[in-house]
Amino acid sequence: MRRVVLAVLTSAVLAGCGVREVALPATLGPSTPPAPPVVTCWPEGVVFSVAGTDAAMGVRVLTVEMTNCGSAPYPVNGYPSVRLLDEGRRPLPVTLARGSASIAAVPGFDAPPTPMTLRPGEKARAGLLWRNLVTDTTVDAVTAVHLEAAATPDGPWRSVPAADAGGVHIDLGTTGQLGVQAWQEA
Repeated sequence: MRRVVLAVLTSAVLAGCGVREVALPATLGPSTPPAPPVVTCWPEGVVFSVAGTDAAMGVRVLTVEMTNCGSAPYPVNGYPSVRLLDEGRRPLPVTLARGSASIAAVPGFDAPPTPMTLRPGEKARAGLLWRNLVTDTTVDAVTAVHLEAAATPDGPWRSVPAADAGGVHIDLGTTGQLGVQAWQEA
């Protein structure tokens, strides 16, 4: 008897789990992936791009890549010069720190700068580290949607194109802190 009751209950439950058909348009157009941003070599002979992002447990890392797009070797030493901008491309109040700045323990992030020379076509990478953390509810959270960089500390600011059309998303919360990794060979 138990088997019969169990079989009837199972059938009733499964009968309520139907599959609903969804109508599709009669014709589907070709799916075109978004075009990558057009990047022009800066007069300095380098160009920056976003090489990727990683996030886990509130800690985020955005990797900035510098490519020697010129015809001569390009010396690199130190840290990238970066600034974060809002939707109106206005600079945001952010405290930049060399290395992890106690934001999180990330292996290799606090390695000191090593002088290197990029030959034409070679790349260097550096990470930007932050924690999406709200510590003060009386202060607006900071979120950058644009990133600018300069090839040298006194060089001109250039827009860093994101890997996709969505732009960058650097959600600092209320800490306003951004750790900057020294340039590393890519």
